[in-house]
Amino acid sequence: MTDANEILSVVDKHVNPDRFRDQHWEGTFQDYLAIVLRNPNVARNAFQRIYDMIMHFGYERYTHLREEMIRYKFFSDPIDNGKDAIFGLDKPLMNLVDFFKSAAHQYGTERRILLLHGPVGSSKSTIARLLKKGLEYYSRLEEGALYTFSWEIPDENGRIVSHPCPMHEEPLKLIPIEAREDVLARINEELPEGRRIHVEGALDPFCRRMFEDLLVRHDGDWRKVVEHVKVRRLILSERDRVGIGTFQPKDEKNQDST
Repeated sequence: MTDANEILSVVDKHVNPDRFRDQHWEGTFQDYLAIVLRNPNVARNAFQRIYDMIMHFGYERYTHLREEMIRYKFFSDPIDNGKDAIFGLDKPLMNLVDFFKSAAHQYGTERRILLLHGPVGSSKSTIARLLKKGLEYYSRLEEGALYTFSWEIPDENGRIVSHPCPMHEEPLKLIPIEAREDVLARINEELPEGRRIHVEGALDPFCRRMFEDLLVRHDGDWRKVVEHVKVRRLILSERDRVGIGTFQPKDEKNQDST
């Protein structure tokens, strides 16, 4: 007869404390800079990350009607053993991956809105579901790690209160724009084109206000400002609305709207 210890042992086999600690890493901004210098991939943009996620699962080449084709294994849904596998759409999926690759290389498609257009039952929703599922899975792997930050601010009683960045911004955005080009040049100096890190835009309004207030408090000392920053590992989750959003059409009964 099975006893409680056997049940606990079964659970232990599926729970990895080391992996948990890796996925919940926290450190200073300087700690994060050291991580970026060792592995610049942690600061990839969304297009680079999606493309790398697809390529992580591999691909195979074959010839169809004298045309060289590529079948990306990601779209066979290896994460869920084929539950959302897509069949017969290798050509459109090749075009989709080419879009992500072009955007990852900053060829211009990163400035376009991607629309999946097709009749009912043509796997549009399945493709979107696969991409979301893949990003969640990939963000839990070491090669898919990404990071965000919180502001650690003392309250009137001296207790530290954590204020997470609401937009889960890339911590490198804390580097002032006037210094960013030089910093990125040092990070990218040995990286090939297409693997280089691009950090564009400003912080979200909340973080920008926090940054500016702290800059005033510390009389313009940027280093003291980032001492209030705690960087942490970010795990993407559609269910928790972390990094992945979902928009439902107004008329859910109209499948043409999905």
